[in-house]
Amino acid sequence: MSGAALVEAKALARHYEVRRGLLRGRATLKALDGVSFTLDPGKTLAVVGESGCGKTTLARQLTLIEPPTSGHLYIEGRDVASATKAEIRVLRRKIQIVFQDPFSSLNPRKKVGAIIEEPLVINSALSRAERAEWSRDMMAKVGLRPEHYDRYPHMFSGGQRQRIAIARALVLNPSLVVADEPVSALDVSIQAQALNLLMDLQDEFRLAYVFISHDLSVVRHIADEVMVMYLGRPVEQGPVEAIFGAARHPYTKALLASTPHVDPRQRTERVRLEGELPSPLDPPPGCAFNTRCPFATEECVRTRPELRPVDGRLVACHHAETIG
Repeated sequence: MSGAALVEAKALARHYEVRRGLLRGRATLKALDGVSFTLDPGKTLAVVGESGCGKTTLARQLTLIEPPTSGHLYIEGRDVASATKAEIRVLRRKIQIVFQDPFSSLNPRKKVGAIIEEPLVINSALSRAERAEWSRDMMAKVGLRPEHYDRYPHMFSGGQRQRIAIARALVLNPSLVVADEPVSALDVSIQAQALNLLMDLQDEFRLAYVFISHDLSVVRHIADEVMVMYLGRPVEQGPVEAIFGAARHPYTKALLASTPHVDPRQRTERVRLEGELPSPLDPPPGCAFNTRCPFATEECVRTRPELRPVDGRLVACHHAETIG
């Protein structure tokens, strides 16, 4: 793998065996089906797509909650699949997550200081005084005041609660933070503050982010690279400027067209999606997007397109050259 990469995924997959009913037997749900990318320190990879596309499953893989069915995941050059339990414990300290809902991700029975210090209690040999000093320092970095240390989560606004969650995630000095829709539960007026805080902390600590979102206007503000997913597979991935400048996959174009813009110059031609998202238990043959794609041909029904380089990004579309 690349020597500079903090994270590298190669054909990462996660499949689940599920029951389809009493008489229909079992089926394989391919929640993640061949995801590859590299992520360097200090960079942000945004993962976007509709609900059910595999974003959360990818987050579970990156945070080492469950092993991949196939493929490889390297963290700081270490193949997770062959790592020992002791090595996994060390790697988990380097990877933290910020959840979507700051109202349910914090224990309402604990004070803010105890919430932030909990990872240190589990993963360090620091004394109580050292933990308190460390957590207070982290509170200051995320914009919380010293008197907040002894208060309970219900005494804070949504934006302040997410700052508490961010402080808890960073107190172990991780290398990678998985941010799972971290601003979608916040008021629009607060979202920019949270995003700017994440970017400032990234610069200070040289953090790598995997930023999971369905809001492309947020992604454009924070990401270096974008990976657009559909039914467990990437359909377009590359630099944020290339994706937003001229999307080459019809699904990406549809997502961009659905993003509201005040400036008419930023509005793109609307690509209309027909039909519903197919069941991941029974995806259509060929290109999984062919049942909703206005550009679909017989080739799209027969053959599944693989990611290939087109105009400075990777695209899984037979007609990418003519769609831009």
